[in-house]
Amino acid sequence: MKRTLIIAEAGVNHNGSYDLAEEMIDRAYEAGADIIKFQTIVPELCISQYAQKADYQKETTGQAGSQLEMVQKLALPFSAFDRLERKCNKLGIQFLSTPFDLESIKYLNNLNMPFWKIPSGEITNYPYLLAIAKTQKPVLMSTGMSTLEEIEQAVKVLTENGTNSLRLLHCNTEYPTPFEDVNLQAMKTLRERLGVEVGYSDHTKGIEVPIAAVAMGATVIEKHFTLDRNMEGPDHKASLEPDELKQMVDAIRHIEKAIGTSEKIVTESEWKNIAIARKSIVARKNIKAGELLTEDNITTKRPGSGINPMRWLEVLGTRAVRDFAEDELIEL
Repeated sequence: MKRTLIIAEAGVNHNGSYDLAEEMIDRAYEAGADIIKFQTIVPELCISQYAQKADYQKETTGQAGSQLEMVQKLALPFSAFDRLERKCNKLGIQFLSTPFDLESIKYLNNLNMPFWKIPSGEITNYPYLLAIAKTQKPVLMSTGMSTLEEIEQAVKVLTENGTNSLRLLHCNTEYPTPFEDVNLQAMKTLRERLGVEVGYSDHTKGIEVPIAAVAMGATVIEKHFTLDRNMEGPDHKASLEPDELKQMVDAIRHIEKAIGTSEKIVTESEWKNIAIARKSIVARKNIKAGELLTEDNITTKRPGSGINPMRWLEVLGTRAVRDFAEDELIEL
């Protein structure tokens, strides 16, 4: 199986602290993630003063204040991302950040990111999609809150205006996502309908669902993580802590190995167990040479190093070639 690309989504879980953002890079690297992803935003260009918080944001940050005020406290300046990219390069983990406005696209386009990550909320933002497409860089796009038709429209805008490489992430944008709303089968629909590689961006609690997504063919997994779920901020409660992120990464690498091929074979590791676990035709009791072999005096028992019981009818009715003690392997 192709190696799954694992994105540790730091998002804004640094709470606007550059030092915490750097520490998150260290923890993502130690967990074995391929990429750590941040969010780059000029709040005033992205959120109006009238935008309300989402219900989950009210639950995690309180009822007071607008969405704009909340994000203003969480956003890092452009200059921070230059430094974070250098930190990633030095450590050996890929840097990525999602832009949320046109100025952030212009800024991030000058950094050495392997592709754009488009969040679910921008899938109907034509000017945004157009700006991304015109850079002609590969795109990874989340599809939460979207109908199939909206996804197809966004893909059309991208591919008709410069995007030559595109992957989609199935996603549900409730934080945390109820398990009954995950619908991993939708990955198959996206793959077949749009003819692209498909991954999964997860907002459920725990690590089970992204692991299942890999088993179902996801080529990319994105998962929020935090240094501490008890920190203040909108996304911490639906995020993994560093040790859990490592557990997820390790489990995904195990699943990659376990998927294997469609060929059904006896593997090298299990050959040695055939003789131990299978049965052979043996003497049910003491048998004299020349005695007729019948169901009364032969049976099947371990080990499997003798005559295969599938030859039962071939053995019945023959005569013992010698004396056999009880449990001794029958010979013809």
